[in-house]
Amino acid sequence: MTVIDTAPLGVAGPSRPTTVHLSGEIDIFTTAALRRQLMDTLRYSTSLLILDLSGVTFCDAGALGVLVGIQRRGRQMGITLALTAPRPCMSRLLRITGLDRGLPMMA
Repeated sequence: MTVIDTAPLGVAGPSRPTTVHLSGEIDIFTTAALRRQLMDTLRYSTSLLILDLSGVTFCDAGALGVLVGIQRRGRQMGITLALTAPRPCMSRLLRITGLDRGLPMMA
């Protein structure tokens, strides 16, 4: 799993959402690191945090739990979490679990 933050500390602003590009497999071996990195990102995020899922090749239930947890924490901080560019397998997983209705998707 790789996390690339395209709006590092001091660069994100109200007119530019914080965008994080995720890639690789997000599973039991990587969810703890992903949670830590996304929690750190929330500390300096703008009002919109976008997770680009275009590079995610695999996602398990633990990873979905991380997304839901980050969304909840973000809401407490006034930050909206949105997902973008999921691969077909990821879109299907979000749809099957019903998370496509709870996690906003951006074009």
